[in-house]
Amino acid sequence: MYFIKTPEILKKLYPRQVWSLPETRKELYLTFDDGPTPSITEWTLKELQKFGAKATFFLVGQNAERHPDIISAIKQGGHAIGNHTYKHLNGWSTSTNTYIKDILKCDEIVSSKLFRPPYGRITKSQTSIMLNRYKVVMWDVLSGDFDQTITKERCLKNVLNNTEPGSIIVFHDSVKAADRMQYALPRVLEYYSEKNFSFSPLSIN
Repeated sequence: MYFIKTPEILKKLYPRQVWSLPETRKELYLTFDDGPTPSITEWTLKELQKFGAKATFFLVGQNAERHPDIISAIKQGGHAIGNHTYKHLNGWSTSTNTYIKDILKCDEIVSSKLFRPPYGRITKSQTSIMLNRYKVVMWDVLSGDFDQTITKERCLKNVLNNTEPGSIIVFHDSVKAADRMQYALPRVLEYYSEKNFSFSPLSIN
């Protein structure tokens, strides 16, 4: 089970993590997890470019290590990158020492002060340590593109029905999510561009 729209109670329980940004402007924050993935990440970059959209890519260290050329393309496109651990670890089932070491290993390849825990699963003790060095970024809207039991149309509706100004939206540039993400992303970009929204990368400020 997962929440498409992050409940307010969760945001209040973990107020030091970033769930969304202020709703003062018509601005959205697209994020992509688990890459870089050959062809899929490059396709994503081309779609974003069509709309002048900037995004944030939370990279798995072992994937980034294999594809430095894609990392260069992400940066050259004006997008931000973030740390998503080296081995895509679940913080709830990983000792804090192992978890932090894995993040630091990713940091050697993905130099960024932005961090997102895989699956959104991170313990309070892990979070406390991470906040000394990183901005811990969660999300406001989960597209569900990773869920192979939902249709691509449902994935699109998940985003359109729950996004508000300032929302941080999660997609995945992964093989598992590709069919749903590649259907939903262009339609999300078109829909909100027509409503004069802009798409910005996350910053560490």
